Amino acid sequence: MAETTARTAPPAPTADPRSPSRRAGALTAAAMAVTVVLWASAFVGVRAVGHDLDAGALTLGRVAVGSAALTAILLVARARRRTPVRLPRGRVLLLVLAWGVAWFGAYNLTLNAAEQHLDAGTTALLVNIAPMLVAVLAGILLREGFPRRLLAGIAVAFTGVVVIAVATTTGRFDVVGVALGLASAVLYAGAATLQKRLLPHADALTMTWLGCLAGTVAALPFLPALVAQASAAPSSSLLGVVYLGVFPTAIAFTTWGYALARVSAGRAAASTYAVPPLVVLMSWALLDEVPAPVVLLGGVLALAGVAVATLPRRPVRARTTPS
Repeated sequence: MAETTARTAPPAPTADPRSPSRRAGALTAAAMAVTVVLWASAFVGVRAVGHDLDAGALTLGRVAVGSAALTAILLVARARRRTPVRLPRGRVLLLVLAWGVAWFGAYNLTLNAAEQHLDAGTTALLVNIAPMLVAVLAGILLREGFPRRLLAGIAVAFTGVVVIAVATTTGRFDVVGVALGLASAVLYAGAATLQKRLLPHADALTMTWLGCLAGTVAALPFLPALVAQASAAPSSSLLGVVYLGVFPTAIAFTTWGYALARVSAGRAAASTYAVPPLVVLMSWALLDEVPAPVVLLGGVLALAGVAVATLPRRPVRARTTPS
């Protein structure tokens, strides 16, 4: 009988952790993590500074500092790459400017106004229904339809928003705060959707810089209020404005654009689910401010609805029958 020698298959090649794809994936994950942490800190910073600056003045101060910081970042990046700054043209340029007015101007204005009436944690819970609204916009504008999961998620999230609204209703100002928080979520969703559509036609850093400049120009009517209130504000609040402009605006919006250019809008938006818990912890530690238990319950319902509406289904594994 002929002897057979067992041949062993060569070991499967292992992915080199230094490979370009691995490195790109790690950089994207790091960019999303930086964005989440800095955006969470923004809710706390806005709440702290809002005692000395009103919504309009704070919006202008934040985006003006952000524009200056982004200008420096852009010039350094272009100098290192030895490439000139290339601006988008025509329709793309107009859409980028409109996006900037909505994202850096209107969103910041409604967010700042909301935190004049609500604590940081409650505002973050309301704003972060935005990923679900992105799915709704896709259903309407991109004709992706409204599957049952999306409708079920909308119903659960709406229930959570109602619970938050009822729990915070001690007068009309709280209702206004909830409405402003929801307006911020709508602006966030619309801006994220538009940005994803524009990124193939515009460099992420250049787009962020142009958008912040457009938001600054749109907020210039608040300049007299900013000058008057900043002159009377303590140095801690002025430093808070600088922090908001440099870190949650210039740096975080840059890392957000970097990540959004490399992953789907849904995945990028889903990463912000971590923002509300971080905001609650930060505001508790730094501001001694915690939402009421009923508000937290409403927030959990709202985020659960967002998760049901937006998280992808797990693929169903085909059952194999033994032969």
